[in-house]
Amino acid sequence: MSNRLFQSVIHQMKDAVGRTIGVIDENGMVVACSELPRIGETRPGVREELAYASDVLVLDGYTYRFVLSDVKGDNVLFVEGSDKEAEKIAAMLSIALGNIKKLYDEKYDRASFIKNIILDNILPSDIYIKSKELRFPADVNRAVLVIKFGDRTDLLPYEILSTMFPDKTRDFIVSVSEQDIVLVKEMAPSADLLRDAEGLAASMYETLTTEFYARHVAIGIGSVVSTLKDLSRAYKEARIALEVGKVFDNEKAYVSYENLGIGRLVYQLPTTLCEIFLAEVFKKGSLDSLDHETLATVQSFFENNLNVSETSRKLFVHRNTLVYRLEKIRKLTGLDLRGFEDAVTFKVALMVKKYLTSKPAKF
Repeated sequence: MSNRLFQSVIHQMKDAVGRTIGVIDENGMVVACSELPRIGETRPGVREELAYASDVLVLDGYTYRFVLSDVKGDNVLFVEGSDKEAEKIAAMLSIALGNIKKLYDEKYDRASFIKNIILDNILPSDIYIKSKELRFPADVNRAVLVIKFGDRTDLLPYEILSTMFPDKTRDFIVSVSEQDIVLVKEMAPSADLLRDAEGLAASMYETLTTEFYARHVAIGIGSVVSTLKDLSRAYKEARIALEVGKVFDNEKAYVSYENLGIGRLVYQLPTTLCEIFLAEVFKKGSLDSLDHETLATVQSFFENNLNVSETSRKLFVHRNTLVYRLEKIRKLTGLDLRGFEDAVTFKVALMVKKYLTSKPAKF
């Protein structure tokens, strides 16, 4: 399509320039020219020689320059003549054709299309029409993952992910900021798409930390969706997963939106309501009076389904010691964690307290 674009521009500029002008592709073939019979000719070696030149190559009575675009070396333009005037014309054509190509690519490029969808920069009614124009498969399973790099790396995060996922027809890398990258990955049919997405995240984390030496990486996983219009929702879910995970599961390398549980509910509560809840449930200062050892005991007790014997075994403490600690909590807070309702109340209260303490920044 860009060849037709080049030909249209060159045809319009033919009379104004007054010289033979054209474009050759990466294979050295003339793909656009003011003299139509020359389209299809080959000029071998020109791109290679131009790559070693500074900016301009004069060869066999023609002046050559790269078409300046986002990818240098895609196309080369030529102007008849070896004089200064030919060089000036070549310089202007290089900029003009490069800008036109870049604007065209931004309008019709699939990656740009995906970016516009996830950022809500395209009307839902236009998504289907645009997908047909781009011959974009609309109804396939896709996972949306947001990868947040917490520190600088030798390579830019976008370059790293592009290296890991080179298939630009099925997988799309979108940079939403310098350190935040979105991966839209086509998923194979499966009975458990969420598990596959989490497996993908685990594999990505392993590669990023071992091969690319990225030390602080967090991955948020949205729902696996089957329609293009739902990509925006999946992207928002992946970002929420990152935010909630940062508060409640900051030790996890990746967090799935569908597995956030109570944390997702707590995170969406107004802070004033959270403060009222804590004030009503606990005596003044009773929650703050619990030391780290006691809170660690409570956490283990919850992880072992309120089983006193199993918890004491895991903590390597005597059963009576654990019972003493639980009784201490009951006296301080009025909640007996051996009862289900009190245990749920205490669990939610700890999460609310953690949420209020963290005051997470939206990103």
